[in-house]
Parts: sequence; C-alpha cells; structure tokens
Amino acid sequence: MGVGDVSKRILLGRKLRSSQLGETLLPKRIALPVFASDALSSVAYAPDEIFIMLSVAGASAYVWSWKIGLAVAIVMITVVASYRQTVHAYPSGGGDYEVATVNLGRNAGITVASALLVDYVLTVAVSISSAAQYAAGAIPALIGHEATAASVAVVFLAALNLRGVRESGAYFAVPTYLFMVAILGMCAYGLTRLLVGDLPLAESADLTIDPAQGWDGPLTQVAMVILLARAFSSGCAALTGVEAISNGVPAFRRPKSKNAATTLLMLALIAVTMMMSVIVLARQMSIRYVDPHEIERLRSAAGGVLPRGYEQHPVISQIAAGVFDGFPPGFYFVITVTGIILVLAANTAFNGFPVLGSILAQDGLAPRSLASRGDRLAYSNGIVFLAAMSVLLIVVFDAETTKLIQLYIVGVFISFNLSQLGMIRHWTRHLKQTTDPAMRRRMMRSRAINTFGLGMTAVVLVIVLATKFLAGAWITIIAMGIFFLIMKSIGNHYAMVEAELAADEQDKVLPTRVHAIVLVSRLHKPTLRALAFAKATRPNVLEGIYVSIDAAATNRLLEEWDERNLDTPLKVLHSPYREIVRPIVEYAQEIRRASPRGVVAVYIPEYVVGRWWEQLLHNQTALRLKGRLLFTPGVMVTSVPYQLRSSQIAEERGTREDQRVQAGDLRRGRVLRDNYETDRDRQIDA
Repeated sequence: MGVGDVSKRILLGRKLRSSQLGETLLPKRIALPVFASDALSSVAYAPDEIFIMLSVAGASAYVWSWKIGLAVAIVMITVVASYRQTVHAYPSGGGDYEVATVNLGRNAGITVASALLVDYVLTVAVSISSAAQYAAGAIPALIGHEATAASVAVVFLAALNLRGVRESGAYFAVPTYLFMVAILGMCAYGLTRLLVGDLPLAESADLTIDPAQGWDGPLTQVAMVILLARAFSSGCAALTGVEAISNGVPAFRRPKSKNAATTLLMLALIAVTMMMSVIVLARQMSIRYVDPHEIERLRSAAGGVLPRGYEQHPVISQIAAGVFDGFPPGFYFVITVTGIILVLAANTAFNGFPVLGSILAQDGLAPRSLASRGDRLAYSNGIVFLAAMSVLLIVVFDAETTKLIQLYIVGVFISFNLSQLGMIRHWTRHLKQTTDPAMRRRMMRSRAINTFGLGMTAVVLVIVLATKFLAGAWITIIAMGIFFLIMKSIGNHYAMVEAELAADEQDKVLPTRVHAIVLVSRLHKPTLRALAFAKATRPNVLEGIYVSIDAAATNRLLEEWDERNLDTPLKVLHSPYREIVRPIVEYAQEIRRASPRGVVAVYIPEYVVGRWWEQLLHNQTALRLKGRLLFTPGVMVTSVPYQLRSSQIAEERGTREDQRVQAGDLRRGRVLRDNYETDRDRQIDA
C-alpha cells in the first residue's frame, strides 16, 4: 500500500463494498441529529435576529417578540406538516426537486434545485461563520482570524462526512442531543424560576436602546407593519434545514417514509419548544440586544455612553448567565454545546447537498461525477464541491454572519412554494383516478394541508423579498440564476451528446481499408512487440514511422532495420524544426484524406513503470501525441504496453491489498478460520 493509499485509509477508513449500502442506513435516533441539526441550531441565532430587527425602534418594540416567534412557529409547523405529505408521496429522496419536476415541469424543477443548492452552501457558510464568532468571543487569539477558523472547520466537517453517512452521524448525534438537553434544561429551569418569582434580570437589562435613525418618535401604522415584517423575515431563518429530511429519505431505515415523517414531527416539536422558550425568557429577563455593528445605540441606565470595547453577548449566552447565576458549570455547558452545534449544523447541508447533486447528475443536469459514491459509499464529489463553495463564500464575506444572514432563506422559501404547488397538483391528479372513499378523504386532507402551506409560505416569501432584497438577497437571486443556466446548459449538452451518439445502420459498415502505422523511436523490445501486435491485426497496410531530427541517429536506425531484415517498411518523416508530434499527426491526416472511408490505426509503444517519479521520465511524447490524435477523425490510437521490471512493484502492491484480510471476511465466509487467524497474526506482526 502506497503513501497515498495509507493516507486515504487513515482519513476515510476501509473501503465498503456496494453490497454494504444497507449497513449505512440510519435509525431515527441517528437520523434526527444528522438531518435536524441545522433547524435546531437556528435557536442560537434566529431569536437574536428577531431582537435585532425590533431594536431599531427601541426596547419598547420587544413587546412584539413573542408574537413574532409564535408566527414563525406557526409557519414551521405548517411547513413540517406539508413535508410529511411529501415524504410519503415521494420517498425516493428527490424532495422539492422531484415534486416540482414531476408536477410542474423541468424548468420548475431546475429552479427548485438552484434554490436548494444555493441555500445548502449558505447553510454551511452561515452556521460555521456564526460558530467562528462564538469561538472568537471565547478565544481572543481568534479575533480577526474568524474566516480562517471557519474554513478549517468546513474542511474538518467535509473529512468527517467523507467517512460515510452512518459513521459521521454517530459523531454528530451526541453533541446534538447535548444541545437539546442544554437548551431545554436551561429553559425549563429558567421558566421554573420565573413561576416562583426568582428569575434574575439579564446583564444588559439596565441598558437602554436608542432608536435607529428614522425610527425615533411614535411609529405610524405603516412603519409598524414594516418593522414587524422585517423581524418576522429574519426570524424565519429558523425554518432553514427543514427540507433536508425530504431530500434524505433514502438514508433512513425501512419503512423509510414513515421514519422520515416521524423525524420531521420530532424536529418541529423540539425546535418550536426551544425557540419559543428562548424568546419568552429573553423578554422576561429584559434583554437588550442590537446589531453588533451598531453597538453605539446601547446606552447605560443613566443615558451615558458605554465603555470602549464593550462586548455584547448573544441572547442564549445572556440567558444562561442569568439562569445559572449560582452554577457556573451550567453556563459553560450551554455555551460550549451551542458553539459546537453551530459547527455541526452545517452537517445537514453535507447530507442534503450530495444526495440532491446525485439526483441532478442522474437526470443529466449536473456532472455525472456527482452521482458516484466514494470508498465509504458517500457521494464524495458532492461533499468536496460543497466544502469548496462554502469556504469561498466564507472568505469573500470574511465570516460575518450579519452579512451572510441577509442572503439566507430566500432560496429555501422559493423551493417551499414550488413544492407546495407541485403537491397540490399531485393530489388533484390522483383524486381524478381514485374512487375509494377512504383514500379520497386522505388525499383531500393532504391537499388541504399543502394548500394552507402554500398560502403561508407565499406570504413569507413576499415579506422576505420585500425586506431583504436590497440588503443582500439580490445576490442569492443572481446565484440561483447562474446555477439555473449552468444546469440548463449541462442538460442540453448531455441531450445533444446522446442524440449524436445514437447508433444507426451506417455504424455497422466496415471501413474500406485499415492503414496501420507503428511509431518507432528505437529498435528495441517495445517496438518489436508493437510491430508484432499490429501485424496480428492483419491491416491492409502496415509500416513503421520514424521522425528524424538527427541524421546520424536516423542512419543508425535504418542500418539496424535492414540488418534485422524486418518485413515491415520503415518510413522516415523529416522534421527540420525538431518536432515529433506534428509530423506524425500531419502524416495520419494525409492518409485519411487519401482514403476518406478508411481507418488509420496508430500503435504507440509505451513503458509501464511502478514508481510515480518514473512516469515523469517516460511516455511524455506519447501522451502529447495521443492528445492530438484523439481529435483527428478516422484515426484509432492503440497503446501497446511494455512492462519494465519496476512495474512488478505496483503489481505486488495491488496483490497484497487484494489479499489483505478485511473486517467481516470470516463472518461472510471469504476465508477459513485457520487462514484468517494466520493472516491476522501476520498483519499484526507487520
């Protein structure tokens, strides 16, 4: 095993056979943290965004916080109820993309796919950037290096996911469950203290907030509506990640759709409980929270300016500090697991993006390499592509969550709307074909749920576009358009290639003649082997070709050719400018022009070596020549390998790898017990 193979095995683990795909499927207890970590982690920033938006009118506007949270919760429950219908109707994992494509057409499906791809990239960028901000607050050395820390975290997550869905899910399950315990436990304890009248105020409770410019003074009805709409659209960040379960149904154990629907329900109940509890506690503890870039709007109780370098802690941090005022370990536990979950929240995208990419590749809308599973049966190319795009976004925006959040949720609500419209058409079409009364009632109930969901998500989409478009959402729209055009172009390319490659009767016609040429550099064993192989194919014409760049070497070759009395003619192509490739290509083209219905067969002797650095010393001219000849119509290129002694190194390395005893070989009957124990002992000794 080479150095590269050893490194790959350390990073990814041992290879898995395709037949082991069933062993990687997820039970509900693992699927919940794998697919729901993004939606659950939004508790760490969605309430903050609500308070930031309301703070532009001063602390008095915080009275609307719980009502905004309740509106967001209603939308989330509606969306989850709608997606429960989707996972039952379309359990193949296409999710919104499949629903839109089947019921609304190809362009609608590509639009949904574009929206989801952009949103997945933003999910990783926002979550990791937020975690980097938390880390910089706890570790001063990271201040100013948030983008670097976030990029490292993305690479780390990608490496974990390359090890496979099930194995990565085990890594993420414990931190996600700890986050649930931390937030729910903190909120339960805080609400208990509220009921007994023992809940302390937050550290920022004695501060005042100056209204933003243009928002001071009594608000008109229109201004109040705009304010609440902005707060609501920011709070809807809590809905991101909900759609990932519908895209990941194939990763669930059987019954897949039932388990996915149950996981969706658990996600909704937990997320709504956590978010509403945090908002209520923040309001009762009189938290004051503004945009970090407008910290100067915070004033002391006497109206004075806060000291230079004042640090505003996130909402959850302030709640934890107050609730656990006499128990510091509780505070540090909450803050630690919150920072971890923000990193792991990106795992939802790392599971959804590759699956969606593989489906798009199968439909001819994305490079087919995205549909290939890696050594650990994960869609490795999709994982790497997502990581690269996310790192690029993090670097461009310098890991500033406030800027990235403005690009967020636009794409996901576009997919929500098209998905709900597609489901309505789905139920309407099936109702026309169904006569069973009980089944018709179930379909009508499902259609009513999707209709209500469409109405809710349409309103939210309008609000989001109206309040976030100029703040940065226009970038998301442009990115979606670019993805749309790329996928359309890829689809058109694959369609044209398929039409061009379609077989017809003319493809059976044999060439009128085969003119074979064997490239000669010297008269040695590889050349003689190539001549013998070419002769065995019985071409109409066979000749050796030598490019002359040195007269003395040419004369020696001609003499040796005559001495060996070879029955194959040798043609010398003179190259006054010492070019090797061009004369051969031009000669092949001349033969082709002289016989348009014939074929030119070019045989190229090549060395087979066993070490990577030896490849740099041989076959370079052959590689360039093949690259040129492949673009020449009517020319067939054949490599005739000659194995040098060093090639045995590679062969022995591959043989050892194939014969190596793997975990599970004894149980599957691939080796006998005595042989297994002997090989195992030999591997241990090695």
